[in-house]
Amino acid sequence: MRRTKIIATLGPSTDQPGMLERLVNCGVDLFRINYSHQSHADHERRFQAARSLKGMGAEIGIIADLQGPKIRLERFLTDKVYLEDNSSFTLDTSLDKNAGDRSHVGVTYKNLTREVSAGDRLLVDDGRIVLEVKDIEGNEVHCRVVMGGELSGKKGINLQGGGLAAGALTRKDQNDLAHAVAHGADYLAVSFVRSVDDIREARRLLSAAGSSAGIIAKLERAEALKNAEAIVEASDAIMIARGDLGVEIGDAALPPVQKRLIKMARDMDRAVITATQMMESMIDHQIPLRAEIFDVANAVFDGTDALMLSGETSVGKYPDKVVQTMARVCEETEKQRVTRVSDHRINQRFERIDEAIAMSAMYAANHVGAKAIAALTETGSTTLWMSRISSGIPVFAFTRHMDTMRRVHLYRGVYPIHFDITHTDPLQANAQIVDELMRRKIVHPNDYVIITKGDLSGHRGGTNNMKIVQAGQDTGSTA
Repeated sequence: MRRTKIIATLGPSTDQPGMLERLVNCGVDLFRINYSHQSHADHERRFQAARSLKGMGAEIGIIADLQGPKIRLERFLTDKVYLEDNSSFTLDTSLDKNAGDRSHVGVTYKNLTREVSAGDRLLVDDGRIVLEVKDIEGNEVHCRVVMGGELSGKKGINLQGGGLAAGALTRKDQNDLAHAVAHGADYLAVSFVRSVDDIREARRLLSAAGSSAGIIAKLERAEALKNAEAIVEASDAIMIARGDLGVEIGDAALPPVQKRLIKMARDMDRAVITATQMMESMIDHQIPLRAEIFDVANAVFDGTDALMLSGETSVGKYPDKVVQTMARVCEETEKQRVTRVSDHRINQRFERIDEAIAMSAMYAANHVGAKAIAALTETGSTTLWMSRISSGIPVFAFTRHMDTMRRVHLYRGVYPIHFDITHTDPLQANAQIVDELMRRKIVHPNDYVIITKGDLSGHRGGTNNMKIVQAGQDTGSTA
């Protein structure tokens, strides 16, 4: 069973009849709805379509991705302009939003003049255009074109090295958050996070809206790296958004940063998503570049929980083929021993009994040759802790909660199964769990299965029992 999860972004290409079903059949674990594009009506239609589908017998999880304070150019009078090297070009915060030309253009961020200084470099369109700030005059930022080229409207702007102070949650984001909550988003991705305060604000807004959705911190600002540990701790998961992050810190710095963030998230018991241009060439082509295959494989080697496809599925020509390709690369990479060994928290103290049980179960499973681990769980926390241990043994989250089933889709090597312990005779629970795994042909007679659960069925945080049983044998009733 493939352990690394695949996230597909929804868009015009996935609106084709039958495409969502094909994506699930090809291996998609979660869908992403990108609030940077299109209308609430479009998003509502996709929420409804996605909710009708099931993967591994459970509804597919949905990530609502907020736009955040993406700082962009306004539009030009013509479709495009060409900026010559060493020419002058002005960013004007007061210019009409459709009045740009070869000499100047408006910008969406009105505080730009107060946050840049002479000598700063502004990177436009993912760094394809480089502007050096010469001076600031009123509402105008006068620049020299260091690296020119063709430029169209609405392209993003980054300050090299970071430092722009735009808050992570705009008024648009707050409206989009309310829409996402109303339609049952399982995760909320917060864009352009700067500090832990951005996560706390998102958590407050979710709570006020009555949602328990998980929060994914998108790390794409240079200053976020300085506060990474606090941001990771405050979040439920992180996304390494390599596009804007690479622009701000430089492409050469990205690989070690990606490895460090994946390790940090796993060490802190948080899920991690690797995103941006994973298989970008497959937007237009049916096979990926070899470099993209290595990129996917290296993220799997590093221990990422999930890989995210953006334009490849939302606007690409071959959404189902790119998912098939990514799944195949993941499966082949996961056959390598390095993806199955772990020293996670081997020298650390466990402060919680349920976490100690989770770690003990993984240790036992790896040493008795268990074929599966079954965790009775209310919130999914036990399976998240288990998934931090690199192992080839699948972990099954037996839960009665649909929201928990959808959320654990994100965790590496964890698969949800609906099981209502409150309607089950506790004395027969072990046998029913093993019977379900045998029915699904996950285990066979005499295979070892590890079962974890709590004394008080249906209570959160109560996992305190572990039992090793053999499929097809008397499983007994006690742990």
